Amino acid sequence: MTVKERVLAYAKRTYGTVPDRPFATAPTYGVLRHEGSKKWYALFMDIPANKLGLPGEKKVDIINLKCDPILAGSLRDGMGIFPGYHLNHASWITVLLDGTVDFCDICALVDISYTLTGGRSGKIRDWLIPANPAYYDLEKALRQDMDRPFIWKQSSNISVGDRVYIYMAAPERRIRYKCEAIEVNIPHAYEDGNVTMKRVMRLKLLRRYDSHEIGVDMLRDHGVYAVRGPRSMPRSLIEEIEQVYGK
Repeated sequence: MTVKERVLAYAKRTYGTVPDRPFATAPTYGVLRHEGSKKWYALFMDIPANKLGLPGEKKVDIINLKCDPILAGSLRDGMGIFPGYHLNHASWITVLLDGTVDFCDICALVDISYTLTGGRSGKIRDWLIPANPAYYDLEKALRQDMDRPFIWKQSSNISVGDRVYIYMAAPERRIRYKCEAIEVNIPHAYEDGNVTMKRVMRLKLLRRYDSHEIGVDMLRDHGVYAVRGPRSMPRSLIEEIEQVYGK
């Protein structure tokens, strides 16, 4: 499979979306949309390499994705990731689909774009967010009072009532907690050199996952190759967790 085919397969498996072809003059272009709002979260194109400042006129496959402006600025390297082609350069990026950018990194960027363009549909949504135990000992905090809600850095479009699954980074590398957002967008000024927070949300612990590990192998079985930022939780992964732990 080509990189483009692999990314399309990932989007279908993770979000249940397949591209439509809205441009009569460019039938090879494809758009991935949110099921409810129909908003774009990805635009596939094939364009001459020199349009990206690369040598040659041979067409190359690209994907345009929405990205946080600060992150976008740090990602653009002029080799595999560029300012959005024919899109807002501040908030969109263009990713080359020729193997220059690692497939897992592309999937992570697709997740970010899906999240940033999601908006609110009025439905409860399920999220997967990372936590770094080197920066904050969440387990220790929960041991002190498991019934007390705790604050966490506000993530993307998470709203009151949404469910939040917390993935603990290395050395654990597994989903450890299921929570509910009970308050969001709370002003909060904090910075310690590792973490900067301007807004936080308040989470209530619903469930701990201790008896059976929900590790990287299970996540990969459901198309989750990396958890570098907040992303939608695949329905198939939720269903497997519920088969093990119950609802």
